[in-house]
Amino acid sequence: MKKTLYSLLALVLIVAVASCDKKDKPALGDYPTDSNPPDGPLKFYAAFDGTSSNALKNAVDSIKANFPSDNPFTSGAGISGGCVTGVNQKYIKYPSFNTWAASSSMTVSVWFKQDGQTKNNIGGNGPQYFFSLKAAGGYHWSNAVGFFFIEGNNTACAVKSMFVSPSDPANPNSSPSDAWFTWEGGQSIAGLCDNQWHHLALVYDETNSSVKLYVDGVQNPNVRNWGGHGALRLATSKITEYRVGAGPSTGYTSDDWLACSFKGSLDQLRMYGVALSASDIQALYDAHK
Repeated sequence: MKKTLYSLLALVLIVAVASCDKKDKPALGDYPTDSNPPDGPLKFYAAFDGTSSNALKNAVDSIKANFPSDNPFTSGAGISGGCVTGVNQKYIKYPSFNTWAASSSMTVSVWFKQDGQTKNNIGGNGPQYFFSLKAAGGYHWSNAVGFFFIEGNNTACAVKSMFVSPSDPANPNSSPSDAWFTWEGGQSIAGLCDNQWHHLALVYDETNSSVKLYVDGVQNPNVRNWGGHGALRLATSKITEYRVGAGPSTGYTSDDWLACSFKGSLDQLRMYGVALSASDIQALYDAHK
């Protein structure tokens, strides 16, 4: 009896092994590689694709499974998959943008949809922020270490950014020095607030201290320069909040332009620790047209 049982078990084992051997296996080296390896150039990426009843899951940063601590925005259909739509006087708050703020060069890539004039928090004309880095109280007049926003209407929309670094590169506790990079006035951009999806990319390159703006995959001809600044050197030790969809201030019931929140929709927010090339930006745009 035992002999028969052992024979049956042996037969089952042989069949199981043979079945496993017949399964297709990729050859060594055929496994898909991670397009952004650990500590790769893409430091933060929120696709806003979630459809969960838990809003925090709908805005997770997929680079390090970095969930927001608050997401009051609504979800909807984006340029690819889902998106988030701003709620007045609200913003998405993250524990951090991972290591992005410590980068020497950087790129911010975002899709957005805005219908007409950008508004402040009480209904007047004002900016709408893609992100801001709130600073410790009293560090800088703006209450920020950096931000990026649009302001205007479909006839003429300004694109503006500001970053703050220590005035003495050798002393991180030296007084703050800010730099503005704007496309406004006669260089404002038409057609950005037509309630259609548009792509913006802001690129800072430490090798020549240049700041470039790309609109729907095409570089804007007006290049800004930070006067030989070199490495970005943001005052990371002064950052107290990482916000998506609002400025760095807290005067939400006033017309404070630094407190304005995004009223349109946002999708595919990427933050790189390198200066992407023109072909890289074009590829991002083409992939999600």
